[in-house]
Amino acid sequence: MEEKATAKPKRQIVPGLEKLSYAQLDFAGQLVATVVGSYLMYFFTDVVLLPAAAAGLILLIARVVDAVGAPVWGTLIDMTHTKYGKARPYFLWLAFPYAAMGVLLFWAPQLSVTGKIWYCGITYIIYGILYLGINAPITTMLPLITSDPKERVVLNSWRMVGSNLGVFVVNSLTLPLVAFFGRGNDVKGFRIFIVIFAILNVTLTLFSFSHTKERVSSKNSERVTLKQGVHAMNKNWPWLILVAGNFLFWVAQQNRQQGMVYYFTYYFKNKDLVTLFNSIGLIQVIGVIAIPLMNKRMSKSHIWALGFVVAVLGQLIIALSGLNIAGAIIGWLIALVGSGIAVSMPFAMLGSAVDFGEWKNGINAAGLLTTIGAAFCMSMGQGLAGWLNGTFLSSFGYVANQVQSAHALTGISIDFNWMTMLLYGAAIIPALMYQKYENMEDQITSELAKTRD
Repeated sequence: MEEKATAKPKRQIVPGLEKLSYAQLDFAGQLVATVVGSYLMYFFTDVVLLPAAAAGLILLIARVVDAVGAPVWGTLIDMTHTKYGKARPYFLWLAFPYAAMGVLLFWAPQLSVTGKIWYCGITYIIYGILYLGINAPITTMLPLITSDPKERVVLNSWRMVGSNLGVFVVNSLTLPLVAFFGRGNDVKGFRIFIVIFAILNVTLTLFSFSHTKERVSSKNSERVTLKQGVHAMNKNWPWLILVAGNFLFWVAQQNRQQGMVYYFTYYFKNKDLVTLFNSIGLIQVIGVIAIPLMNKRMSKSHIWALGFVVAVLGQLIIALSGLNIAGAIIGWLIALVGSGIAVSMPFAMLGSAVDFGEWKNGINAAGLLTTIGAAFCMSMGQGLAGWLNGTFLSSFGYVANQVQSAHALTGISIDFNWMTMLLYGAAIIPALMYQKYENMEDQITSELAKTRD
């Protein structure tokens, strides 16, 4: 289709309570997901006492399984047609199973080393499948709540604030509460902690399910098959660009988050710094809140690229600061603002990629495209980062709960700092490539409005 001048469509505003409920979906999800993302590698190596290489391999295998699961969940969402909508009913159906599997993942039964490896591997794979099932609909819902690109950016910023608040709560409380409940027994501490947070997760998810609504529908979106969904990817260049950039982001982000536990515990020799640095993580909300304001003067493509640049700058400051805590804190704050911007943008932009697929190929495969573009990238990025962490730790001679050698400390530093910078920096390229397709959004939105209910 040729580009042509088109009047901008009328702005659509989502009610405040619904914005809050949508934000709360990610807040609730992070109450379990952040425990997994930030502390599972540490839990496997230092609490369950799995070999680091085995723990890293488990994380990688589980994410490869998710690579198969992501398009399956996306297709299931696309084929779903209920009175609750396409994506929304999954919050009702999966809230309890997801939370229950999160509890089992941190239960750590007394088994042999081989038994522990099998238990951790199986529970993590099942957890990952359910995580995709309940997380993917959050992103899929965004283009179904509103077709307005500007309102999607605003609504996504609400979601990211909720997400960051959830991450802040978990990272601020996990280790202190584990220590409080466990009284020297980390297995007991993790068990009590995860049960409490799993209950909160279920309660808040069901509340959000009751206070959100899908509004956007078209003849091109009811019961979309996998074959049709794949066709929606055909020459959908903005979607492919978003997948590449978001995947690189999640590898970098998770590499940084998992690596920091080892970096401050062993490199700085101060485990309390993990809680301190995690507790100031809420600063990245500044970047998230600023996105709608920046979007008035900057394109989404340039905002996304800016986030990566700022994240690299902050990580560089940390690396150059050595053991200087003040320098590390300054670098961490800057990096958090950058990553806060970078993590938010793909979720807001995927709705436009779904629109592009419908406009170009006549198929609205919101479930498949957003699941691969968000949940798949997140899960595979986390898995690859876990493998990278385990590989670095093992190859440099890391030994759990021991004073690390100079060689091991070098590996911990390279992984946390320089590998993270390399991955964030690589993601700048797809971020800038997206600009060409962002320029077409108003035209596409106006033309699709004529075919939608």
